[in-house]
Amino acid sequence: MAKIRKWEICQSVCGASVKNVAEALGLLEPTAALLCARGYDTPEKAAAFLHYEGEILHDPFLLKDMKRACEVIEAALDENVKMTIYGDYDVDGVTAVSSLYLYLKSIGADVGYYIPNRTGEGYGINKSALDQLAAAGTKLLITVDTGVTASEEVGYAKELGMDVIVTDHHECHGELPEALAVVNPRRPDCEYPFKDLAGAGVAFKLICALEYRRRKRTGEECRDYLKDICEEYIDLITLGTVADVMPLTDENRLIVSVGLGRIHNTARPGLKALIEEAAGGSQKARTKDQHKRITSSTIGYVIAPRINAAGRISCASKAVDLFLTGSDEEAHRIATELCEINRERQAEENHIIEQTSGKIEKEHDFEHDRVIVLDADNWHHGVIGIVASRITEHYNLPSILISFDGDIGKGSGRSIKGLNLVEALKSCDDLLIKYGGHELAAGLTIDRSNLPEFKRRINEYARRQLTDDSFVTSIDVDMELCVKDITLAQAKELELLEPFGIANPVPLFMMSALKVTEVSPIGAGRHTRFSFEKDGAAIQAVCFGSSPEELGICRGDETDIIFNLNINEYQGVSSPQLVIRDIRYSASQCRAMAKDQEIYEAFLGGADTVGMDNIPSRDDIARLYVRLKRELAGAAGIVSLNSLREALNSSLPENVKMYSRVKLLLMLDVLRETGLITVSDDPHTYNKDDDMKKIELCTVTSKVNLENSPVYKRLRSAAR
Repeated sequence: MAKIRKWEICQSVCGASVKNVAEALGLLEPTAALLCARGYDTPEKAAAFLHYEGEILHDPFLLKDMKRACEVIEAALDENVKMTIYGDYDVDGVTAVSSLYLYLKSIGADVGYYIPNRTGEGYGINKSALDQLAAAGTKLLITVDTGVTASEEVGYAKELGMDVIVTDHHECHGELPEALAVVNPRRPDCEYPFKDLAGAGVAFKLICALEYRRRKRTGEECRDYLKDICEEYIDLITLGTVADVMPLTDENRLIVSVGLGRIHNTARPGLKALIEEAAGGSQKARTKDQHKRITSSTIGYVIAPRINAAGRISCASKAVDLFLTGSDEEAHRIATELCEINRERQAEENHIIEQTSGKIEKEHDFEHDRVIVLDADNWHHGVIGIVASRITEHYNLPSILISFDGDIGKGSGRSIKGLNLVEALKSCDDLLIKYGGHELAAGLTIDRSNLPEFKRRINEYARRQLTDDSFVTSIDVDMELCVKDITLAQAKELELLEPFGIANPVPLFMMSALKVTEVSPIGAGRHTRFSFEKDGAAIQAVCFGSSPEELGICRGDETDIIFNLNINEYQGVSSPQLVIRDIRYSASQCRAMAKDQEIYEAFLGGADTVGMDNIPSRDDIARLYVRLKRELAGAAGIVSLNSLREALNSSLPENVKMYSRVKLLLMLDVLRETGLITVSDDPHTYNKDDDMKKIELCTVTSKVNLENSPVYKRLRSAAR
């Protein structure tokens, strides 16, 4: 199924409002327009947003069961009861475990922690782990970032003699577990004013509540308790909040804005070492990059993947140990190990992606099924979620990958807007051993015998929920910029709107009718660098995650782009840089391509000529065939016609006529009609509608006569 991207330009805002905000706050016009478009359309509202006025950390005791949770923990402290914190293996879980462990340890608790192994145990609380913890003397179990759907396991823990406190932020479905306290802003009877805390955020509120009550009991000054807790733990809470992709509104925005500053100047050995290792593995590298600000993007693309890798490939306890250590030497040892594990994760991810590509082509019915469900034996459980994300992004379809070990399969799924994945799984709950997660991401466990019926039922559910509009991906563009707006000052001023994330997205801009002057691969061919020209100005841009061949954009094309405006730091020099999020042919280029298509189709329909410049010679056709053999290496592949035309044109002498699109299409027809190749549309591409073709080289055992091609004979006749 083709991925359709629709560019939605946000409605224009009142020019007078933009002018007032810009003049009152001394801002550039695009920045003022962004603020107005996001609802901050007066100088007072804009100033309040930029300076976090009115944003507060809510009273933790507004959370249902918070008081009871504190009382249970305080009693355990008084009786010196052994406690264990049980957490999830992602960044949110790791940071929740680390922060609560450090706090409880600081007030004298006998506390340990436990994070299940993703591969051997899977998500959530499991009975085998509870047996181990009970045998080791645990009397109080405190969950973080997990547990709200674990009613059976909580009951089992009670049978083993453990008290249980659940802290979580996931959706509640069914009855709440019968724990002594269930602290979750999403529970239906909780009146907490902000529902979108991360798991680490809920742990943070528990720490705040405990510290406030501790100071009250001991007669210490309570006025600065919140400031002290933030200074100690806000960096870890920020990592969990950003990595779990929580909306950066309300108190999350305040947490992250304070936390980013703490991370940038962190004295925490583990976090400092991880940043240094990610930057190149030395204090020198860290010093060199010290002027670079830590942003939510830094967490999302640099720090979080290395923490997550521990839980995906190895053991999440390594990441917890990183945050608990006070030794610089040990911190660097663990950070180096995490970076190496992350490289292993990337290699495993690429391996699974190669396998799923073939399976999708063979197994998925794009005309009928709306959820891609793939399974295999012994896919790495820690990586299938990332691959599912890639598949969903590529095809704009929900996807679920299941890895079987024997008859039991553990799966990870990702969804699109319009299909709540947890609700979809709930519709199949009689087929599942367990499941849980969020609207757009969830996990499951299933018996192999139930897989065929599960595929049928979840697709049946998805067909009822998803309309044709569900498969149109809308890209919300904030505004169109002019060449004069692409400045370093403008790029720097956008930083005032940070932190960016869900509900406060990175600004997306558009520019139209840019002439492509250069296209080059970077990053071992995985990314693309562009040079554009417009109104006499040269503009540089990069597109990450797509090669020039995948994009199908070539020198001489005229394009429209959607982009983020960033600051590029290179050899001590700062400059504005466009990071392309989507690219398409401009309206004038589309008209020219449509005209070429008309000429081509008219000739196939019987027209006498296509124009002399569009008639290929034998040498032209031979050159194309040689090029295809080189690109396809004797097999089949997806080929961009535009890139193919560019490759042919770049090899021509200056005085030779360039290959037009019409000419290329006709040459392909000749090769197809003579049995040298097969050509078909790529049915699943999300690139340019008519540009990507699936071409396969045929086995040829004798000399080919071009005169056997009806198209070739007509072209020779037209030439005469």
